[in-house]
Amino acid sequence: MRVMRVLSDATNVIAEGEVLQLINCNDPDVDEARYLQVIRYKTARLFEAAAQLGAILAGATPAIEAGAAEYGRRLGTAFQLIDDVLDYSGVTADIGKNVGDDLREGKPTLPLIHVLAHGSPAERDLVREAIVNGHTEQFAPIMAAIDRTGALTYTRERARLEARAAADAIASLPASPFKEALLYFSTYSIQRDR
Repeated sequence: MRVMRVLSDATNVIAEGEVLQLINCNDPDVDEARYLQVIRYKTARLFEAAAQLGAILAGATPAIEAGAAEYGRRLGTAFQLIDDVLDYSGVTADIGKNVGDDLREGKPTLPLIHVLAHGSPAERDLVREAIVNGHTEQFAPIMAAIDRTGALTYTRERARLEARAAADAIASLPASPFKEALLYFSTYSIQRDR
C-alpha cells in the first residue's frame, strides 16, 4: 500500500506540475522560484518517487528512505536544469530535439529567466517578446544575450549544487556498488551532453 500511495501522490503532483507549466508558457514574468516549482513538481517529483520506492522495497529505515527521496528530488532538479542548458547548447542529433524548442514553445526556462534578470534593456525586451510569441526568429541575438549574461554558466552551477545535494543526501548509506552507482548518476546528471 505504501508503494501505491507514493505512486498516486507523485502522479497527482506531476499532473499539477504540468498545469503549472502550461500556465507559465508564454509568460515572461515567470521568476526563478516559479520555474523551480515546476521542475520540482514534474521531473524532480518523478525522480524522487523512483528513489523513494527503491528504499521502500529494500525495507530501508525511515531516515534512509527520506535520504533516498531527497536524493531523487535533487537529482531530478539537476537533470532538468542541464536539459535547459542543452536546449541552448546541445547538438540536435544528440539531445533528441531541436535546439531552441523550449523557446519556440514559449517556455521561460532558467537561462532565459537569467537574461530577463541580468540582461540589458534591449536583451530583456528581445527575450520577453520571444517568450510571449513563442518564436525563434531572433535566436542568434538571444543566444548572444544568453552568452553575455552567463546564463548557461549560472544554470550549470545551480545544477551542480543540486547534484552535490543529491550526493550528500545519501552520505549515510554504507559503501557498496549500489551507492557508487547512485553517486555516479549525480555526477552524470551534470556532465551529460544529451
